[in-house]
Amino acid sequence: MLHKELTFNDLPTVVNQLCEKIASLESMMEKHFATPVQKKENTHVPMSREEVCAYLGGITKSSFYHKVKFGKLPVVKQGKRLLVYRDELDKWLEAGRKSDPLKSIEEEHDAMRASIRRRPEPLNF
Repeated sequence: MLHKELTFNDLPTVVNQLCEKIASLESMMEKHFATPVQKKENTHVPMSREEVCAYLGGITKSSFYHKVKFGKLPVVKQGKRLLVYRDELDKWLEAGRKSDPLKSIEEEHDAMRASIRRRPEPLNF
């Protein structure tokens, strides 16, 4: 908008311009609010064991329980029931498998030797 001094005679044209701008803003807002807002599907839904097995590509029940036992699946245990929520399962699938970086033969050998417990040699005084 130009910053010039307005006279009393310019007021009708300026008011007309302001009315046009307000009308255009109102029409833009009507268009914006007329479009339906897409609601996100609630994915925080508990799934049964069978649904989880089918969702993961048809894994067996024993594979499901194996993954649960070793903490590989995001599971919430309520009493005797195991609950798996779809959104947590999706996040787990997106995270994927995180493998350890490759180690050299010497590093693997040192790790194995460190993990083996040996009896300390007796000290002779």
